[in-house]
Amino acid sequence: MISPVSPLVGDLQAHGIGGQQDLPISLGLAVSGAVAALVVSFTVLAAAWRKPRYAAAGDEAPGRPAPAWVQSLVDRGVLLVVGRVFGMVLFLFTVVVSVAGEDTVINPFFGIVYVWLWVGIVPMSLLLGPFWRTISPVRTINALFARLSGSDPREGLYRYPARLGYWPAAFGLLAFVWLELVFPSSTELSPVRLWFAVYVAVMLVGGALFGHAFFEHADPFEVYSTLVGKLSVWGRHEDRVVVLSPLANLATTRVAPGLVGVVGVLFGSTGFDSFGESPTWVKFLQGTEVSGYLLTNLALLAFCAGATAIFALGCVLTGVGPDTPRRALPDLLAHSIVPIIVGYVVAHYLSYFLEVGSRTLAYASDPFSTGANYFGTADLPDLVWLSYHPTLLATIKVGAVVAGHVVAATAAHDRALQLLPRRHQLTGQIPLLIAMVGFTSGGLLLLFSS
Repeated sequence: MISPVSPLVGDLQAHGIGGQQDLPISLGLAVSGAVAALVVSFTVLAAAWRKPRYAAAGDEAPGRPAPAWVQSLVDRGVLLVVGRVFGMVLFLFTVVVSVAGEDTVINPFFGIVYVWLWVGIVPMSLLLGPFWRTISPVRTINALFARLSGSDPREGLYRYPARLGYWPAAFGLLAFVWLELVFPSSTELSPVRLWFAVYVAVMLVGGALFGHAFFEHADPFEVYSTLVGKLSVWGRHEDRVVVLSPLANLATTRVAPGLVGVVGVLFGSTGFDSFGESPTWVKFLQGTEVSGYLLTNLALLAFCAGATAIFALGCVLTGVGPDTPRRALPDLLAHSIVPIIVGYVVAHYLSYFLEVGSRTLAYASDPFSTGANYFGTADLPDLVWLSYHPTLLATIKVGAVVAGHVVAATAAHDRALQLLPRRHQLTGQIPLLIAMVGFTSGGLLLLFSS
């Protein structure tokens, strides 16, 4: 049973981000300013950015060579070994506490999967690039099995079907956000442990059948980390590590079927998380005779499908060139939504990540609730400084949302210059601009109402 007195219960179920009362400006002013910033950005781009500056989708960007010591660590495999060891140690620790730890939310297992893993993917990938690929325990286990059998872990028995693209990762991400946000027993040990056991089993079987291509397209956490990592300054060019601008790096995102589904789930689920905490939705559930569980499931699907559909519609309504079919545009432009996703994650989860993440580190020092202090962190205080400065926190939230949309508009504009015929390079972007204005307004409305 879950301990009803644990302070982590409320944090895990309602991410403690605050609402309109924490924000020093009105909703109308925030929305008006954000929309104005987006429209002004588009106008400036239309006047000053008339030729594409970044690589075509999937191409490598040259950048500047990384510092020699970074390249040396990569060439010698030091970073890979350190990452693999770190990932496996954390994985084994998580397995142990999920099996031998108590079924309460002070078990560090919940903080590890919901905070360190799910939310931590964003800051770690922004700083280090696609770090999950390096520390992934399923890649490490797959490599160990391949070594024992004398096979190449990069190659599977079959070629990964190109038509599947990123769709397996999109459904995997949807399954995880359903577990976190909808499933009523999301803070009970058995179902969460079962979810991750199935995840590991599917990844290992898929890796054996299709090699590394399966992880690159089907592992929900690796795909998420890789997408966010495209906003870091670290890239690859001709097997060398390079330093380049985040926009140039983002343009190299590998396009495949289902990419629009991945960003739709990530964006839509974050919006649903805010919506699910709003007084309007809570009162509606309390006042209806229809099953709240059913309605919550439908709402999550509606947010994810709606975000995907609105963006896809904005893309296919653009003017299109003779060599680019309309149905291909959503995946070709999907990378531009990544900055919006990052902006909303910062706005929605920043204080949650700091407070519950630091609390999880304290719980990890006493993993079996015996009063131990194995790592010396049991008395570590929660990082609550931001929560005591609501004006600063509110400014960061609104700024992250606006900055994400401006960067997204820039990325979309550059790709549109590559794809659209000259006569439609500006007017053809208007439907997508309207979709982004809608995302901006809706996102701020949810942020204020939660």
